[in-house]
Formats: sequence, structure tokens, C-alpha cells
Amino acid sequence: MLHFIFMAVAGVYAQGTSIRGKVTAETGESLPGVTILQKGTTNGTTTDTEGNYALSLSSSSGTLVFSFIGYETKEVNFSANQTTLNIRLEADAKALEEVVVVGYGTQKKETVTGAVTSVKGAEVTKSPALNVANNLAGRLPGLTTVGSSGEPGYDGVRLRIRGVNTFGKADPLVVVDGVPGRSLERIDPNTIESISVLKDASAAIYGAQAANGVILITTKRGKTGKPTITASFNQGYGRPTRIPDMANAAEYATMLNEIDQYAGKAPRFQPADIQKFQDGSDPWGHPDTDWFREVLKPWSGQNQGNVSVSGGSEAMKYFVSLTSRTQDGFYFNSGTKYNQYDFRSNLDGNITKNISLGVDLSGRMEDRNFPTRSAGSIFRMVMRGKPNLPAYWPDGTPGPDIEYGDNPVVVSTKATGYDRDKRYVMNSNFKLNVQLPWVKGLSFTSNAAIDKGVRFNKTFQTPWYLYSWDGKTMDANGKPVLVKGKKGFEDPRLNQYMEDNLGILLNGLLNYERTFATDHGFKFLVGIERITNSGDNFNAFRRNFTSTAIDQLFAGAVDQFTSNTGSGYNRGRLNYFGRANYDFKAKYLAEFVWRYQASYIFEKSSRFGFFPGVSLGYVVSQENFWKNITPVNYFKLRASWGKTGFDEVSFEDVLQEYRYLTTYGLGGLAFVDNGGANFNPTLYENGVPNANTTWEKALQRNIGFDAELLDGKVSITADYFNNQRSDILWRRNASIPLSTGMQLPPENIGKTANRGFDFNIDYKNNINGDFTYSVGLNGGYAKNKIVFWDEAPGNPDYQLSTGRPIGSPLYYQAIGIFKDQAAVDAYPHWSGARPGDVIFEDVNKDSKIDANDRVRMPKSDIPTWTGGLNLNIGFKGFDFTALVQGAAGAARYITTESGEIGNFLQSFHDNRWTPENPNASGPRTFNRSNEYWMSQQNTFWFRKTDYVRLKNIEIGYSLPAFTQKWGIQRLRIYTNAYNLLTYSPDYKDFDPELGSGSGQGYPLQKIINGGLSVNF
Repeated sequence: MLHFIFMAVAGVYAQGTSIRGKVTAETGESLPGVTILQKGTTNGTTTDTEGNYALSLSSSSGTLVFSFIGYETKEVNFSANQTTLNIRLEADAKALEEVVVVGYGTQKKETVTGAVTSVKGAEVTKSPALNVANNLAGRLPGLTTVGSSGEPGYDGVRLRIRGVNTFGKADPLVVVDGVPGRSLERIDPNTIESISVLKDASAAIYGAQAANGVILITTKRGKTGKPTITASFNQGYGRPTRIPDMANAAEYATMLNEIDQYAGKAPRFQPADIQKFQDGSDPWGHPDTDWFREVLKPWSGQNQGNVSVSGGSEAMKYFVSLTSRTQDGFYFNSGTKYNQYDFRSNLDGNITKNISLGVDLSGRMEDRNFPTRSAGSIFRMVMRGKPNLPAYWPDGTPGPDIEYGDNPVVVSTKATGYDRDKRYVMNSNFKLNVQLPWVKGLSFTSNAAIDKGVRFNKTFQTPWYLYSWDGKTMDANGKPVLVKGKKGFEDPRLNQYMEDNLGILLNGLLNYERTFATDHGFKFLVGIERITNSGDNFNAFRRNFTSTAIDQLFAGAVDQFTSNTGSGYNRGRLNYFGRANYDFKAKYLAEFVWRYQASYIFEKSSRFGFFPGVSLGYVVSQENFWKNITPVNYFKLRASWGKTGFDEVSFEDVLQEYRYLTTYGLGGLAFVDNGGANFNPTLYENGVPNANTTWEKALQRNIGFDAELLDGKVSITADYFNNQRSDILWRRNASIPLSTGMQLPPENIGKTANRGFDFNIDYKNNINGDFTYSVGLNGGYAKNKIVFWDEAPGNPDYQLSTGRPIGSPLYYQAIGIFKDQAAVDAYPHWSGARPGDVIFEDVNKDSKIDANDRVRMPKSDIPTWTGGLNLNIGFKGFDFTALVQGAAGAARYITTESGEIGNFLQSFHDNRWTPENPNASGPRTFNRSNEYWMSQQNTFWFRKTDYVRLKNIEIGYSLPAFTQKWGIQRLRIYTNAYNLLTYSPDYKDFDPELGSGSGQGYPLQKIINGGLSVNF
């Protein structure tokens, strides 16, 4: 196929003459990616990484047009027999005004007055992680990412813009090509042009969905020029970033003996047993199993392939992309696998001089495959896996279960059945733009977006078999006799789930943009928008299948266990919005944005809300006095104030839809009639209604500056923000305690405050045009506190959550380990404390340890500090990028199920107290939660998760220009890595981002990847 393309391209351009040359900037720097077009034709090419080009011409003379973003377009005549033409392009001051995507439009960066940060799609694709959300960490100041799982298909992250501002849902609004609610995680990264984050009042144009910030994604579009075909493929291999070291069989047996000793019992293992565990002399009776090694492969594969075509003429531009992505699970013979297939077509055409039309179509299929046991369940068993039990017997037969029939080397495969989850998503957007000729600068834009989603989930659970040995029964050959046992369900059973969703967005926007008297710039936007979402779902279940050969519902028994159910929903929002911008000589800047919005969630009479935002800018560097400050050639001050809202109010993670109504459910008690033939569920009230429920309200204030130094080599952006959130949904815990027997509905009573700053510093330079480099440092700090949530009275100040961060826990303060009985007797202690126990601080100095000694901690599991260091280097055909990312200010509680129930961490074994090691840093061996310092949460297990990662690193090489003789404009080979190194000094057993401090979750992954990309 590639040979055919090469021959076709060569055949087309074999006619006429040929010309080549080099394109440079005023500084002498080579310019890669410059478009060269033979005027009057679609014949053209682009320069390679060294600025060289070669073009076969269709005529012996004519004009070549050289164009490049940020430089003035240049037309140069060529004549017969001319074979070389070197060109130097001059910088275009106007073109260098970078465009930033904002709500419902774009703005020149120099006129932006809000706190908006952005990243190019090309930066995102430098990471081999398939989920786009995982590629944002460390790239956008003010955006916090916390990855809680690396499971294929469910490897999303928690995104927080400027920290946490609410007790409820804190996710930002994601808008893709102007349509809210589309997926950030599953979008194809190869199609992304840019990602912008609205962090302050600039988000007010999205009204009651914008309080948590807004992420805007813009996809690629076609550009004028001959067709450009880009193809890429990469193959990667992943493994967990960090898995804990666990105690071996001899160590575990020793600790079980210690548990017996502390309980006054005889030890269950003799020295000879421990020796056999240690030397491996009896693999049948005394195995030593590393459960992580038995369950997880050394490396798991993934790959991604993409083909795109873009180009067009003044009449029609196009961008078309196809992508395939595959990711395997970490397990041996994995039942986990994720496949995704993407298609996108963005078309832009001019119907007449004043009317243009855009048609965007994109679709994807998400194919998730899992075992019938969840990742949390599997890794719970891996963590609990006792090293003195076999995963496999020495003859390769699966060993016994740890609990509930679960042996993770089996339940992580398809031996227990399957869980298939297929999702089909089709997104479309039809755009009409009309330039109204009778009023200069006036235009009308209309969008009609239709999003269709279908999900089909099928879980077929079948029995499986494990083998046990009583430790003594042998066959005639002296081989242990294994007993086969059925595990899981006695019979196969099938559950099927289906849902069908439809979202429709219709809007109309009137735009006006004019400059008056050369100094006064004015832009105005006003729009109306209607968004509706509806869906239905259906669920059916049958069991007692006579065979596992047929996994269809009809083959299951129709009995008392058969069930089916279904539901549906309708949601809608109506929005009126606008934006007005004014600038005087691009020096004094002002912007006003607003949204008047109605949400289906609230009662009709109070359904509408008004959300304004105001921002101002002052470009001080345009003043005459500033010109003497030579190092700083550009300086702009910005300030903003605005009110936004959040209508997806939730309580205890449940969306509070229709809470203004009395709602009912079916179930609970039942009655029978017709002689018991009919079984009728009763209707019950779901909860007390609250007709006054309303959206959360956010007051956002921001002040910042943008600066450029040293002729643009250094750029700095910094912002300080002060956010206040009110009307957060919460229940009155103090005014109406539960002891009254009354339970009022949640009310909008909560208040929080959040302050901080974020910044970005970039330096870029080149040496002799061949060596280019840039260094970027960004960071952010956000610290919140609870202002009010009707906290129960009577507790001491150091236990109150009011005034402290959201999610801050209440713990006993661990101040050491009792080294001996004298130490126990010398300090107040928990009843029954003994040497080797954790010392709880007597906080209130009353000479006893009780609940009054617990202290509210100043940390949650969301970092207060985040940042990233970006490095880019280019030398001739070589390029190198690296991203170092880190976070600080968070902590997580470590708790493992250890003792007779499961294994211990190696770090616990090494640091534990024993009579022979009384000065140990850790407590004595414990059995589950039997000890007070395991059942009562305390700071000994509360560890800081501060970390630094080598988040991404890539090195590539673009082959020299001789490849152009085969019709190849660019051929690049590269290798990159993701999460390659992680340093977290206080949190060493698990990944510092993993959502579980017990290790009972799918680990985050590191990836090593290699690839090839080619442009025709």
C-alpha cells in the first residue's frame, strides 16, 4: 500500500521542473513546517525539520508562495532552469498574536484578561498513555490531577481546577468543540488541536455548570494546501509503577508465631517448618509464594495506530482521522483488555462569499473486557495472599482459594466467565456561519450538535475449579492427592444491561467585531442555547443455565430468581449568554461575560439564575515610561471578579435531581392478592422534599500579570485567586441532631473558602539556528477551608472541621512506640496497652487516652501544591522532551488486612517491634484490627504522599530530506516513556496517587513505548 502511494505521488510530480532550497527566519534559524505552494495550483510541500524543501513543479516558471504561522507570507517568482531558491521570512507582528480558545470563541492572547491557560495537542501526544486526562499532569498550572487507577478502560483521574471548593461533586465542566459533557478521557489525542482551562470568572459564560472550572478542547481542522497524509504507529509495554514488597513465607510464619505468643498460645510453626519455608526443600508442604509475581506479567502490551488526511482549498477544507488503540491487562492470561476505535471528520466549506458551513462527525467504539471479579477484589486477594499457600501446586495445578473461592491467578483470567462492556458513541455538530453584509463586522453562527450513545454490558459468571490438599494424603507413587472443588456459583448465571442515550444542543450566536478610529476595539457576542438529554436503560438476569456453552438469556431457567428492570430520564437546560470586549489601543482592556440559565434540577419558580463575570487588563508596557525598562518588553496586569454556579448538586455522592418534589420508589414491604398469585411491591416515599434546593454559588476573584523579557525569550504568567463557595448542599447536623428521630432533607447551607496562586515561566532560545531549547516551570498552590456546615457543637476546637480543609480526617496522634513496660507505665495509655504498642498523645493533658485526644488533621488526599518542569531540545534532526511532575501537601491512610487474614508488608516486618528489637520504629505484629492502634485510626499510618515523577520523556529523530524523493515529507522515529521514575520519600509501599492506601486497587502504570510517524 505504501509503495503504491509513493509511486502515485512520484507519478503526479514527475512532470515539469524541480526546485529545492532552504527557508530560514530573520535570525538565521531554520523554519520547519513552512508551507510552499505553487500559486494557482494545489501543488505544494512543507519544509523538513532543518528548513529544507524540494518540490516538483508543474510548469517551468511561475510563483511560489511561502507561508508560516507567525511570519509574513512571501511570494517569489521562479524561472526556467532555476533549481535552487533559498528564502528568509520576516516575523509578522500581528500573526505572532497567539490565539487562545475561550468560551464560545477565541481571543488574541494579548487581549485576554481572565486566568486562562492552554496546551497544544502536540504536547499531549508526546505521552504514550492512551487516556488523555493522564497526559495533563504538570502541563497546565492550576490543574491538579490525581490518578486513582491504571485499569484499562477505567484509568481516569480526578481533575481539580485550583484545588477543591466544595463538599460535593468537584469535577470541572468539559467542553469539546463547543459541546459540553463530552468525554475528555476517551477522546482521540491525535485529533486535539489545543486544550484550554478557564480558571476564574472567564468561566462565568458557562453559568451554573462552571463553578468547578471549565476545560475546553478544540479538535484539528483542515488547512489550505495539498493533501497531507500522516500515519503513525507505536508499540508500548506497561507495568505497575510500584507494587509493595511483601513478607516471604518464613517471615510470615514467624509473625504468626508472634501473634500466638501475644495471645498466650503455643506457636503454630516449629523451627523446622520455618527452615523449610526458607530453603524451599518442601514445595508441596512448605511453599514460598510471591503472589504479585504469580499474578502479574513482567510487562503488558499496548499499541496505537493512526492515519489522518488534511488539506483543502479556499472553498473546502477537511481533516479526517482514524485511530485504533489496544491495551492489555497486567495479569497472566488476562481477562482484562481494552480496545478503542475512533473516527473523526471535520469539514469546513464556503457556500457563498458570506455563508460557510461546517460538518463535524466523530465516533468511537469502546470495548472493555474484564474478569467477573473486580480489580479491587483481585488485588485484595493478591495483597492478602499468604506466602505459605501455593498459587499453583508444583505440578502446575491451581492451588486453593484465599477466601470466597478466590485464587487471584485464576479469577483474574476468563476461567470464571467474562464481563464485556461495549459502548458506541457518535458525536456530530452542524455549524452555519453567516457574515451579514449590510452591517460590517456582524455575523450569525448556529450550531446543532447531536450526541448518541449506546452501551451493552454482558456478564456471564460460570463456576470454576481449584485444588486443595490435606497435607498428608498420598497416592501409590507418593504424590500428594489433590481434591478438585467447584468454586463461585453453583450454576452459570447471566446479567445483561443496555442503555441508550441522546443529547441535543441547539444554539444561535450573534457576533459583532469592529475597530473604530483605529484605537477602539469592540467585540460583542450574544447567544441562546437549549440542551436536552434523555435516555433509557434495561437490565435482565437469569441463572441455572444447564450449560456454559450457550451464554444467551433464553437458555437460562425461568424461576423465582429471574429478574428484569428498567428506567429512563429526561434532562434539560436553557441558556442565554453573552460576552462584550473593549480595548483602547490594545492597552486598556475590559471584558464582561454573563449567562442567564435555567436547570431542570430545581423548582420551576426558582429555576433561572444570573451569572456575571467582569475582568480588566492594563498593558503597562505600552506606556512611554515603561520603554526605559529594557529587560521587560511586555507587561500586562489583569483582574477579574465573577459569580458562577454548579447545578449538579449532590449529597453523599448522589445527584439530587427533582428534590423539590416528593418522590417515591417501589419495593420494601409487599402485599399479595388473588389468593397469593400476585406479588405487589408497595410505594414508599424516598425522602422529604426541599422546594428551595438551588445551585451552589461561587464567588471568584483573581489578580495576575503576564510578562515577556529579553525580547520574548522569557515569558511569565502568575495569578492569585480567592474563591468563596456558598449554598453547598448539606444536612443540618447540629440544629437537628439524629438523636431527635427527625431527618431533614439536605439544604443549601454549606460554605467554603479557597485561596492560592499559580504561575508559569518559560524560557526559549536557539544557538546558530541548529540548536534550539526551551525550559518551562509551572506550579500552583490551593488551600481550602470549611467556613460553615452546621457542625455538631460540644467538641474541642482542635477537633472541629470548620476552619480546616475539606476532607481533613480526625486521628489520634501517634508519638512513638512503647519500648518496654516501664514506658507503658510512665505515660497515659489505652486500656490494655503493652510494650510494642503505638503511643497515643494525651492531647488534652487529662492523664487518660480517649476520644477527646483525637485531632483534626490539616491534610486530605488532594495535594495543595502541584507543578511541572518541561524541557525541550532540538538539534538538527534530533528532538528531546522531558516532563518532571510533582505534588505535595496530601496524605493518605495506609491500612492492610494482615495477620491470620493475610500477609504483611515487608516494610512492616523489617521495622516491627520485638522483645529483641525494643527500639524499633514500628509496632509489634498485629492480627487484623485486634489491637487498639489498628482499630482506632491514628497518625502512625497517616503518610505524606509528596512525590516527584519523571512523568514523560521522549527522544526522536527525523530522517534527512532525502526521503522526499520517495514522496515522504517527514519520517520520524521515536521512543518515549510515561511514569518512568517516581520518588516519594514517605510513601514507599504504594504509588502515591493510588486511590487506596490498602493496595486493594488496580495499580497505576509506567509505559515504555516506541513508534514511527510519516507524513506524505
